[in-house]
Amino acid sequence: MEKMQRRTRVKICGVTNRADAETAIEFGADALGFNFYPGSKRFIELEKEAAWIRKLPPFVTKVAVMVNPTFAEAERVLALPFIDALQLHGREEADFCAQVARLGRQFFKAIAVRDAASLENVERFCTPHILLDAFSPTAFGGTGKQIDLDLAAQFAATSHDGMRVILSGGLTPENVAEAIRRVRPFAVDVASGVEIEGDPRKKDREKLHAFIQAAQTAV
Repeated sequence: MEKMQRRTRVKICGVTNRADAETAIEFGADALGFNFYPGSKRFIELEKEAAWIRKLPPFVTKVAVMVNPTFAEAERVLALPFIDALQLHGREEADFCAQVARLGRQFFKAIAVRDAASLENVERFCTPHILLDAFSPTAFGGTGKQIDLDLAAQFAATSHDGMRVILSGGLTPENVAEAIRRVRPFAVDVASGVEIEGDPRKKDREKLHAFIQAAQTAV
């Protein structure tokens, strides 16, 4: 019997408002990312936005995106009942990730893929959830710069069975299906690729629909 093709999961990142969150959910997003890094164009203040995030349906994974947090900050966010996972998107070292792992909560470690050396010994980060993003010398993600798909595909193909690769970096409704075919990730992650042009704080409804549909039907 032919093995059933696993559907690629979709995470919409950089969500800043309830309307965009609900639209993404309507179209079938599996996860939403909320950026708690003050240096991001998509930053939201947890205290101001918690009320509507708390009301989002439980079947959608709510991910807190942080950059170089202190352990106390990471622990506080992971303790929130409406946050399901943490995404470490900075230069967090292995010992910090080991501390976070001991909390027993799901977390992703983002890696800025500059070259093959960037992807060596990722097991040191103590999580099976590895998010691959394009390297930028000026920003921690969300740049729209496309990741090197050859490097990403090689990494995904040689990862051990328990690794869950989340592909990010310059994905759009037009290129996500091909990226999935080449890399075969567990999930894809998008921010700038589904935004209203010129406004990083708002998502484009048509782009959201096209991206999620293309990702979920890619074979």
